[in-house]
Amino acid sequence: MSLSKEEIAKRIAKEIKDGYYVNLGIGIPTLVANYIPKNINVVLQSENGLLGMGPFPFEGEEDADLINAGKQTITTLPGSSIFDSAMSFGMIRAQKVDLTILGAMEVSENGDIANWKIPGKMVKGMGGAMDLVASAKNIIVAMQHINKAGESKLLSKCTLPLTGVKCIKKIVTELAVLAVLPEGGFQLLERAPGVSIEFIQQSTAGKLIIEGEIPEMEFD
Repeated sequence: MSLSKEEIAKRIAKEIKDGYYVNLGIGIPTLVANYIPKNINVVLQSENGLLGMGPFPFEGEEDADLINAGKQTITTLPGSSIFDSAMSFGMIRAQKVDLTILGAMEVSENGDIANWKIPGKMVKGMGGAMDLVASAKNIIVAMQHINKAGESKLLSKCTLPLTGVKCIKKIVTELAVLAVLPEGGFQLLERAPGVSIEFIQQSTAGKLIIEGEIPEMEFD
């Protein structure tokens, strides 16, 4: 059984360490804010100018003036601060962000990412993705392993316009957790509960590296 978007976010939340400053991109990454363990202290940064982002508000408690980079209403935590885009991107370009979590349309086996444009289709645009992938210390991608046509989005080479080159370290999809190796290739680290290694192989167009027993993901 493949993971839901919420389960992908929940698994990624396990990668966040105490004291991290974390940027959450548009799409699945924004859901990560709902699953950060309560026993760790993390500061979430939104590139439109916010430090101290909390989980999504309950229905009826939204404040239309408080939004994230994807224009979704959010909450703030005690001690949060709001500032302009110049300050926000100054933080990003100065590598003050410990972890960036991004969505992607495609990732290549050498860590290239394409996540801002599909020719001929309307998408939200570049946003801050190019700055984030060029400056972040560590980048995890939250994405679907296969597209709506059943085609792999983990490729030997990206076919869409690139956002960044050789910058992705880890990927979490509805099927698996994978590391991008420095020498190239997707190393299979974990698989979604009930998903076979064979199905992951069939769903991965790029080079897939399998070593030893591959455990199922754990969420507790």
